[in-house]
Amino acid sequence: MEYKDYYKVLGVERTASADEIKKAYRKLVRQYHPDVSKHKDADAKTKEINEAYDVLGDAEKRAAYDELGRGYRPGQEFRPPPDWGSQFDFNGAEGNDFFADLFAHVGRRGRTGGAGMGGMGGGGFRMAGEDIHAAIAIDLRDAYQGATRTVTLRVPEQDASGRTVTRDKTLSITIPKGITPGQQLRMKGQGHPGVKGGPAGDIYLEVQLNPDARYRLEGTNVYENVPVAPWEAALGASISVPTPSGPVEVTVPPGSQSGRKLRLKGRGIPAAQPGDLYLILDVVLPPASSDRARELYEAMARDLAFNPRERIGA
Repeated sequence: MEYKDYYKVLGVERTASADEIKKAYRKLVRQYHPDVSKHKDADAKTKEINEAYDVLGDAEKRAAYDELGRGYRPGQEFRPPPDWGSQFDFNGAEGNDFFADLFAHVGRRGRTGGAGMGGMGGGGFRMAGEDIHAAIAIDLRDAYQGATRTVTLRVPEQDASGRTVTRDKTLSITIPKGITPGQQLRMKGQGHPGVKGGPAGDIYLEVQLNPDARYRLEGTNVYENVPVAPWEAALGASISVPTPSGPVEVTVPPGSQSGRKLRLKGRGIPAAQPGDLYLILDVVLPPASSDRARELYEAMARDLAFNPRERIGA
């Protein structure tokens, strides 16, 4: 068999932490997943990424892989020594058999039907099906209120003859109130079927937000730009502002300038610890598009004697 450098596949150093490995894996899955990638080898690349993470994402299998792979280069032929696995607890796996299973079942998780990874029983080797990772984009309003969405995934699987084919799988997804970008929705048992009676894998959908010109998100805090008239900013005013949770009445303090933030506590994403909503004031000038408008601007220029560049010494 050939040695595969899983660290190179995920683009991480051998000293990478478990969190760094997970982040690299998620990034690559989003990049190459067949549902979104135009890469001609997206299917094969995704399988290779899953295979690497199946090993490096498990502390025990990673330790075994590191121990076995010392001194080997990618593509180099090698055969593990008969007792190489004796120092690791693989629940009954036998040396070379475990390593063969590890690489033969590309991209499949190390869960087995009651026997652990490599477990052998009367029905032979049982292993859980591969998990499927994809992304789902939602609107900010969905994160505030929750929603139900229908998604269709193209799922690779093997037919009766062993060939890899793809099929459409349609699922109804419940978006819980308070969810934030980066969180994953798990659909248990909706992934690839198991091997020889093993349980099916899961589907993990990573939540992403659709772009919105009005809102910006930082954690559970939401930022919204709010246009105000010059007289509202100068004199103060009570204005109605549309927000993801509905319209609210807010008070613009007298003398406000563009960029001033008004904080509405607890009106951000309604997570376990709700965020805040920050309204960023943007003073918008009316156009001097009529004689009367020009007269008013000329009167202001004459009567106010205002120099906006005074603070910078101009």
